[in-house]
Amino acid sequence: MEVRCRCGDTCIRPVSEVLEDIELFYKPCNDCKTEKIRKFSPLAEQINLDEMDNHFRNCKCGKRQLDVVMAHVLKVMIDEGIKDKKANLRNACVPLVTPGYLTDSLPYLPEDSLVILSDKVDKRCAETIVKEVPEVKGVLKGDSRKTVGIKDSDSSPHVYELLAGCDLRCDIVQTSYGALGIYKYQHEIHIEFPEVKSFKIETLKKVLKDYDKPSVLDCTCGPGTLGIACLKAGARKVVFNDIWNPAIETTLINLEANGFPVKLSGSEEELIASGNKFEVYSMDIRELANCLDEKFDICIVDAFPGVDTTEFIEAAGKLGEKVVVI
Repeated sequence: MEVRCRCGDTCIRPVSEVLEDIELFYKPCNDCKTEKIRKFSPLAEQINLDEMDNHFRNCKCGKRQLDVVMAHVLKVMIDEGIKDKKANLRNACVPLVTPGYLTDSLPYLPEDSLVILSDKVDKRCAETIVKEVPEVKGVLKGDSRKTVGIKDSDSSPHVYELLAGCDLRCDIVQTSYGALGIYKYQHEIHIEFPEVKSFKIETLKKVLKDYDKPSVLDCTCGPGTLGIACLKAGARKVVFNDIWNPAIETTLINLEANGFPVKLSGSEEELIASGNKFEVYSMDIRELANCLDEKFDICIVDAFPGVDTTEFIEAAGKLGEKVVVI
């Protein structure tokens, strides 16, 4: 399967390549400046916004401190009338770095390494941000408190609006089986932030230790994180499923990017894709038993926060010996 970003650029790289330089990706060079900006104080009281372009130029290495980049974004928002001069970095917007990688200090961002989310921004402002702030690759409009995706076939989907640029991000997920890179078009897939230890991965690890090369059904796979972790852990077979088509698209991207080649086959209503050790479906979990005539060692149910999983667990119980709710 040929993998290419929707924007036509080379946003999608093999995860092995991303990991090669991840330790240095957000590190400053010896000449990078450290700027102290108080996040809860109005930006206009700390910096002369009219002279900001000269004050916060990029270092010769091409990087700028995250707070400096966010100050630049906020300046554009103030200039465009989206924010007033009392605005501070904390209420500007949500910064989503890419690759999403946990660092022990404030990251220094290279070009096209940030997607921002705001519930106030408009298209003109978004386009100006992408044009004037080199670190920003995409701007989304939406409420970060609302989860992106769809619960089940009886629900309506919720998405953010991509106003400018490209919002494809890669999150680095640490596991005992090696680091994963999970790509997401962020306006279509829920936001997760990197952790030292992922609760979901740790829960999965405890289950997998009781099995030798299990068969796994990832009932609500999202972008494929848990199922790919199972493949890395040595599962003999993993079936990925999600009713949300954008989740399936990103699962296919992530399988390829993490070293599991995908072969496209079937229709959208049936088998979407397969590989040496996996299959991918896009169905309501409650209907999945009608298509699968095998029993799995483990069925994973990873639903959105606050979702009643009773029907999901019941459906998964028809397909697997052990149902794990994460």
